[in-house]
Amino acid sequence: MAATLKVDIVSAEKEIFSGESTMVTASAQMGEVGIAPGHAPFITGIKPGEVHVKAVGDAEDVDIYVSGGILEVQPHHVTILADAALRGDEIDEAAALKAKEEAEALLTGAPSEVNYAEVQARLAEASAQLSLIKKLRQN
Repeated sequence: MAATLKVDIVSAEKEIFSGESTMVTASAQMGEVGIAPGHAPFITGIKPGEVHVKAVGDAEDVDIYVSGGILEVQPHHVTILADAALRGDEIDEAAALKAKEEAEALLTGAPSEVNYAEVQARLAEASAQLSLIKKLRQN
C-alpha cells in the first residue's frame, strides 16, 4: 500500500474534509505547493484558490475552494484552517460571476472612496471560484 497523508480541512463554520490522501496541492503565499507523504514540516498562509486532495485507491479526488487561511504540513499530516471553504460542487456560479463583475466595475470606475485592497481581494476570491468551476466541468 502506498504511503498516505492524513488531511484535515476546516473553516470557521464546519469541517470540510477529513481523510487520507496520497498528495495535496494548494495555492500558498509562496506559490503552488504539492505535499506528499514524508514532506518536510512547514506553515504558510494560503491564497484564495483550489485545494486538490488526491484520493487513495479508487476513491474520488476532492476539490475544495478556500478563500485563504493557514496551511500546516507535518510529514504525515496536513491541516488547513480556512477563512472560508466550499467543496467544488457547492460553489454558486451565478454569485461568483456577479461578485467578479461588481469588483471589476469598481476597479474600472475608480471612485476615490474605493478600498482597492478589499475590492481586489473580492475579485481574487470570485476568480478562484470560477476557475475551480471551469476545471471541474472539464473533468
